Amino acid sequence: MGQEVVCTARWSGKSVRGKALLETAEIIFRGEERRKIPFSAIRRLQAKDGELRLKTDEGLVVFELGEQAEKWRQKIANPKSVVEKLGVKPGEPVAVFGKLDAVFLKKLKEQKSAVAPGKIVDGVGWVFLGAETREGLGDVKKIAGKLKGATALWVVYPKGQKSITEMDVIGAGRKAGLKDVKVVGFSATHTALKFVIPVEKR
Repeated sequence: MGQEVVCTARWSGKSVRGKALLETAEIIFRGEERRKIPFSAIRRLQAKDGELRLKTDEGLVVFELGEQAEKWRQKIANPKSVVEKLGVKPGEPVAVFGKLDAVFLKKLKEQKSAVAPGKIVDGVGWVFLGAETREGLGDVKKIAGKLKGATALWVVYPKGQKSITEMDVIGAGRKAGLKDVKVVGFSATHTALKFVIPVEKR
């Protein structure tokens, strides 16, 4: 989804060891205590001496990231759009199945990517399937049968839900003969998992 670093985080006089995850629009820290810091809550941002220092609405938070500190600062200050992270270039046509975020669809149209709802036409290099539950994965096998060459399928599903899990998504893709190759934070509530036809079967 993002970049994960084992590090020490400091805030409110505390020093906690754990894992920091750089997501699309937030930093998530998991240790003895957990923190979630949306980019929107960051008021000042600095990378110095291997530390990423965030002035937030709730005070100062420091992550000891070493050489990753400056890289994270740049990514937070200049975040890629979801469309960019998914790899869709301006003008590339896509196919869409299921329900997907309206803002995402708007971004595709703004960059002149033709959107074909419910069908895979010639020239489509990207297919997106919105699945809110396990039942929504029923289209994976049908879509897999229509993929050609390097055309990729992104399955977009909600985070932290029992009705559909990462293993459900991976299982559906593999049963359809596809290989899972990448995970991206699609939004604050959803994750996107990328599948392709194995190279030896193209």
